[in-house]
Amino acid sequence: MKPAISIPRQLFTLSWPVLVAQAAVMANTLVDTLMAGQISPIDLAAVGVGASIYATVFVSAMGVMLALPPIVAHHFGAQRYAEIGADVRQSAWLAIFLSIAAMLALQFPEPMLSFSRLEPALELKVRAYLDGVSWSIPAMLFFRVFYGFAMGIGRPRPIMVLNVAGLGLKLFFNYLLMFGHFGFPALGSAGAGWSSAAVMSVLAIGAWVWCFREQSFAEYQLFDRFDWPQPHALKELLRLGVPTGLMFLIDVTAFTFMALFIARLGAATSAAHQIVSSVVIFLYTVPLAFGNATGVLVGQALGAEDPARARRVGLLGLQIGSGISLLFGTLVALNAYSIAGWYSTDEQVRHIAATLLVIVAIFHPADALQGVMAQILRGYKRATVPMLIYALALWGVGLGGGYMFGLTNFFGAPLGAVGFWLAASAGLGLAGVSVTLYFRHIASHAVAVQPMLVGKGIGR
Repeated sequence: MKPAISIPRQLFTLSWPVLVAQAAVMANTLVDTLMAGQISPIDLAAVGVGASIYATVFVSAMGVMLALPPIVAHHFGAQRYAEIGADVRQSAWLAIFLSIAAMLALQFPEPMLSFSRLEPALELKVRAYLDGVSWSIPAMLFFRVFYGFAMGIGRPRPIMVLNVAGLGLKLFFNYLLMFGHFGFPALGSAGAGWSSAAVMSVLAIGAWVWCFREQSFAEYQLFDRFDWPQPHALKELLRLGVPTGLMFLIDVTAFTFMALFIARLGAATSAAHQIVSSVVIFLYTVPLAFGNATGVLVGQALGAEDPARARRVGLLGLQIGSGISLLFGTLVALNAYSIAGWYSTDEQVRHIAATLLVIVAIFHPADALQGVMAQILRGYKRATVPMLIYALALWGVGLGGGYMFGLTNFFGAPLGAVGFWLAASAGLGLAGVSVTLYFRHIASHAVAVQPMLVGKGIGR
């Protein structure tokens, strides 16, 4: 009989490949930012604004797809392996429907561009970027289907390998398309969008070829038959996926509109904001990895009808993610000017970015807290209440407060970008504390109810 694997060991075993994979994904944004910064401030600003609009659309669609990992994890914990394959096939149909809507939104971005009041030259570059990156959407979402399957069964290493390979491809295609080498035209910031489309097409094909050829995946019966869309299965995916997608939409739009409002302050401030956003996104890989791992293990424990273990896993993942975020946020704040210098040689941009990076000391821990807890709650298949919390905290306190502090004289002289980042920190902090209290409530309730269910012959 094999000894039981401890919770900390399970968390680290599952989270380190996710950490590497997410770092590689986040590094794509870092690569785009660094390379665009070497071309011109306007190309750097175009990547920042364009990536914010893209993130609003794609991450909302991806949020809906994130219903799959907890559903697969519950099936895996209950050893319902054939049902995993059926739900993965239905998730592929969902990816098709979402791809159509997301591509149309990026091809016709007028509603979002109207908020930014961009200079004509900058708007032209933003539109060119969005045109290219829109073609990455179908491959991105089909890759997320593979991601949901592999994460749900606790097999993240293929995701890690593919994402690391994707980072190498991203560097190569950016070199070709942004700067114009080996006969390719120099597309500048637009090249970053087209390179993303090329990279994700390669990764999506590679993921499903890997899945088809991997013998250990055969028991999940992914390719055993063809299924047309099944209303009951799609309804289950949408029941968890829609509020999750809306939660991501709230999160991303809060920062998208933050970027669009900050764009009114000029190209230098917009470029500095993009630098800080890039750093924050990269830092987020650690709590994101622990959150992903924790959410999967929580789902597997609940599928195995062990809510006490699910609660222990959730608390430990929260402690690890929060502790590391406090350390990283402090290190960034103490080295703000040096970090800003990695991104831009423009002195004005560096000065503004360094000022904003100091705020990361409070922003990142708040961001990590809410991020880890949101994923733990998805393990419990809970997304509606967190969505409502996010709407109040991120739109109301974060974006609304940022607008008042940053662009109006409601509280005195406008603080500009600093006002936006301080308000965003407050909004994330409120969201993090609120979802943590909600987790404590539902986890304690699940533990209290389980003995009564067992006593009535329900469960194990």
